[in-house]
Amino acid sequence: MSHLRLGINIDHVATLRNARGGEHPCPIRAAQLAAEAGADGITAHLREDRRHIKDHDIERLKNEVKLPLNLEMAATDEMLAIALRIKPHAVCLVPEKRQELTTEGGLDALRMEKELKPYVHKLQYNGSRVSLFINPSHEQVHAAHRIGARAIELHTGKYCHLLDKEREQERRLLSETAMLAQGLGMEVHAGHGLNYDNVAAIAAIPEIVELNIGHFLIGEAVFVGLEEAIQKMRKIMREARK
Repeated sequence: MSHLRLGINIDHVATLRNARGGEHPCPIRAAQLAAEAGADGITAHLREDRRHIKDHDIERLKNEVKLPLNLEMAATDEMLAIALRIKPHAVCLVPEKRQELTTEGGLDALRMEKELKPYVHKLQYNGSRVSLFINPSHEQVHAAHRIGARAIELHTGKYCHLLDKEREQERRLLSETAMLAQGLGMEVHAGHGLNYDNVAAIAAIPEIVELNIGHFLIGEAVFVGLEEAIQKMRKIMREARK
């Protein structure tokens, strides 16, 4: 089975830094440590209110970290201008509300099809691979395909919060959606809420080629260090993939 990529979201290193101001802890250092620990990419969400990652962080991540940068952003003219200038390896378009603590669900690509298409076209023409962060739904996958996105990222938050039969039903829906997207020629990624206890069933879905995990690993790193936290996650993913 193909290698399952692991992207590390370092947003909450910046959250901790911003709580006191100054430069520490440094999200760039976290990204460099993630690279040394075997991560395949770095994800950072530049929010409208700059609550964690700042503009200069994105500049430094692109220029100082050897791993591919996946920039999460809302589909706004401000963010588009930044992405066109920085030229990250990848852009993941996500919904964004000022009052939310974290991204609460996927984009409604079906409703926003006309709005999203020019953003996707401009970003991909500029050299960035674009994914749409969507809930597992056949309608959303077809909309993402019509929009022209080269990838989707499936929102796993609902799966992570369910139990037993309901969680298995959601896992099957994720699997079916991933299979559909792959059949349409799109890469399939997944993320949100994944941890050591729930990641294996998602990692075992063969159509998924990338997982993006952040909050849990940054929290675990407080106790065991970032390298050990990432390596344990990689081990679980590798065993599930077998």
